[in-house]
Amino acid sequence: MLVAKPKLTQPHLYGCDASALVPYQTTLLHPDALIAYEQMKHSIQADGLDIDICSGYRSFDKQLAIWNAKASGQRVLLDKHSKPVDIKTLNQTEIVDTILIWSALPGTSRHHWGTDIDVFDPRKISRDNLQLVSAEYQHSGPCHELYSWLKSNAFKFGFYFPFQQGKSGVSPEEWHLSYFPVAQQYTEDFCSDTLLTLLTPIEIHLKQAVLPRLNALVQHYVKYVASPNQ
Repeated sequence: MLVAKPKLTQPHLYGCDASALVPYQTTLLHPDALIAYEQMKHSIQADGLDIDICSGYRSFDKQLAIWNAKASGQRVLLDKHSKPVDIKTLNQTEIVDTILIWSALPGTSRHHWGTDIDVFDPRKISRDNLQLVSAEYQHSGPCHELYSWLKSNAFKFGFYFPFQQGKSGVSPEEWHLSYFPVAQQYTEDFCSDTLLTLLTPIEIHLKQAVLPRLNALVQHYVKYVASPNQ
C-alpha cells in the first residue's frame, strides 16, 4: 500500500517522484545514466564479458517496506561480515546501526535517484542465485572478472563505486555503481530538513531512535561517499 507523504522540495531526491526516469528492462533509470550504461554494456560485451542490472530505481515506499521488515525481525539482519544477527539481542539504536550496514534509511537510498545500479555477470550467475555479497565479486567469485573490468573502465562512461572501504559511511559494495555526473549534484542537494519533513508523519519502525540522529545519519550515510576520482 502506498504511503501518504507531505509535499517536498525536490521529491525525486527522496524516492517520491520518478516522473523524470525512463524504463529499462524491469527498472527505471535517469535518462543520462541509461545512455551511459548502454554504451558501457556494449564496450563490456566487445571485450567478451557481460553485465546486467539486478537493481536500479527503488521508491521510498519500497525502501520503507524493506526497513520495516528488517526493523521488526521479519527479514534477517546481517553484520558487516554478512553473518546473521539475532535482533533480540540488540537495543533500538543497535538495530538501526545494524540495518544501516546493508540497507538505507527510507528517503536516503541512492537507488531513489535512478543514477545508481547494482550489477552482476549474467554469464556466471543467475539473478535468482545472486546474493550481493562481497565474495561473489572477489577472487574466484562469479562476478570477479566483471568487477575487475569495471574498476579499470567504468569511469570512462561516468560510473564509479561510491561505497568503498574507508571512503564511505556505507559498507563497501562491489556491485553498486553510480552515475556521478548526476549523482554528485543530487548528493549536494540532499537536505536533512526535507527528510525530517518526510519521515515525521510516516509509520516507520524505530522512528524514536532515528529522528534525533537524523542529521548525523545523513552526513554519514548520504554525504560521506567516495569521490569519483578515488
